[in-house]
Amino acid sequence: MISHAFILQSGIWLGEGRIKLSLLPEKLFFFTRWKVHPKDREGKIFCQQEIQVKGLSDVMVNHFTFTDIVSTAFHIIMDNHAVGRVNGMGILRPEMIGWEFRVQELGFEGFEFYEKQTPDEYHVHGEFATSDDLRTEVHGKIWREVYRE
Repeated sequence: MISHAFILQSGIWLGEGRIKLSLLPEKLFFFTRWKVHPKDREGKIFCQQEIQVKGLSDVMVNHFTFTDIVSTAFHIIMDNHAVGRVNGMGILRPEMIGWEFRVQELGFEGFEFYEKQTPDEYHVHGEFATSDDLRTEVHGKIWREVYRE
């Protein structure tokens, strides 16, 4: 199995970056927090991602379930208020972990990939689109939260 700390090991991940929405001329700064739970008895990994866009009071919450994890691939389910529940496929490579969604009946598609910089830091790139031509681009980084005593 390819070694990745992100998703495949439980813990808290923090992040930041910029989001570009097709409806707005400027890029928006965001913060994110991932809570990755330990793998359960069935081999499923549950995650919760919170996204806070600077200047907005609402926090977007995505719930992810990773299943059927093998050495190079996995299945992913994302559930959120905006899109609902969608299924996708993921890939594992030594240098990255990523996934994509293509849901024709919802008119939703997109991808995210996390490129390993160090075992505890990844660069993030994502793009999403809807059938009404709304597009979102995400660029940033995440890092494992380290507790210091």
